[in-house]
Amino acid sequence: MKKTRLIVVEDEALFRELLTSKLSGEPGLEVIAEAEDGEAAIRLATELQPDVMLMDIELKGDIDGIEAALQIKKERAQTGIVILSSHKDRRYIDSVPFDSSTGWAYLLKQTVSDITTIVRAIDASKDGMLMLDPAIAKDLVPKKNSAMAQLSKRHQEVLELIAQGHNNAAIADELGLSGKSIETYINVIYQELGLSGEPNIHNRVKATLLYLRDSRNRK
Repeated sequence: MKKTRLIVVEDEALFRELLTSKLSGEPGLEVIAEAEDGEAAIRLATELQPDVMLMDIELKGDIDGIEAALQIKKERAQTGIVILSSHKDRRYIDSVPFDSSTGWAYLLKQTVSDITTIVRAIDASKDGMLMLDPAIAKDLVPKKNSAMAQLSKRHQEVLELIAQGHNNAAIADELGLSGKSIETYINVIYQELGLSGEPNIHNRVKATLLYLRDSRNRK
């Protein structure tokens, strides 16, 4: 099986070493390089063409993680980007240009202890999906009078799990439902949100974008 090639970009040496060590222990992943600033990240991405970049949102130097990611995406749009952040604050989340291209994930640094979630974020970004850290997704509620607010409680739960990067089987396991039931729920969500299939934009991506647009942090 072909391994997913990663570059880890983090300016804190100890955290970078921890992350690299964890990821290197996963059979389907290969860390091919590390960087501590945005300039090095861009250079390495150009030279090595990784499948996914794990990028600290706050880097030392003139180029932060978002700017570096945008430059990398401009050169090679299919590169997945997993943003690593210490912040749940909405202004940091909204600084990520999720709607500029596909293949983004936003993870909290505290999630590094959960290798399953990190791998899911890597896979999601590599496959052109969008994903939010579970702790962030769970903290969001529908804005009043938004399209998402019109969904039933169950449909909102399913949409939240889509935003967390779960596939249908994982959503079924989480909610204790059959795969067929989840498929039906998702089709209703797409209909209610006015989503239609497009060959270049997956409905799951559009649903996650709407989830972000139509939600706010809990008070």
